[in-house]
Amino acid sequence: MSDAILSALAEVLEARKSAPADSSYVASLHAKGLNKILEKVGEEATETIIAAKDVAQGGSTADLVGETADLWFHSLVMLSHLGLGPDEVLAELSRRFGLSGLEEKASRTQK
Repeated sequence: MSDAILSALAEVLEARKSAPADSSYVASLHAKGLNKILEKVGEEATETIIAAKDVAQGGSTADLVGETADLWFHSLVMLSHLGLGPDEVLAELSRRFGLSGLEEKASRTQK
């Protein structure tokens, strides 16, 4: 899959950042501020965890995919609010690619 959808979504999120709060859900989140956005990220993370546990018990994978999409979306709103986007996250994932998880984690604790 291409990262084109992430770039397109980031453009939309950036455009809605300065829109009137009553014009879109994203604009309303930005107007409410970082704490509200973080609350939504936490809520979606919890719902994703619950959906994953449900899948392990024979539940719907579609629910897990939907909750993960919600988590990613709200994470992108958070990044946008802080002047960042998916490119920074993709660059970090690219930097980590090929490192063992143990090596990568050790490199973070040394900073």
